[in-house]
Amino acid sequence: MIRLQIVERPGVQLYRSLVRAMRSGELRTFIVTRRGKKVTHRNPGYSGWINWSSAGGVISCEILSPRKPGTEWRLLSALVGRLADKYADQVHSLSIQFPDAEPPQTRRKRRRRR
Repeated sequence: MIRLQIVERPGVQLYRSLVRAMRSGELRTFIVTRRGKKVTHRNPGYSGWINWSSAGGVISCEILSPRKPGTEWRLLSALVGRLADKYADQVHSLSIQFPDAEPPQTRRKRRRRR
């Protein structure tokens, strides 16, 4: 899971603009479902989804890909690229948090009985 925070410029209502663009087909890369709370990529090769919400001019996103762990970067790249291409004038800043590295799981060797 990758977390992303998008800070809007004052008074632009970027979240509303993005949801409207996805629903109208103006932004064809993504599809919004569940009353604007879940975003998926149109290409089925991009596994996973983005859960997002907006409060106080900050859009909080969680990028999840449980079927193919480690491929969240594809959705992140597509989202950031689309924001930079079409909505750069409405975005103040982006903040990306990567998950803590999990310690590698080690298997205990079984002792052979003789």
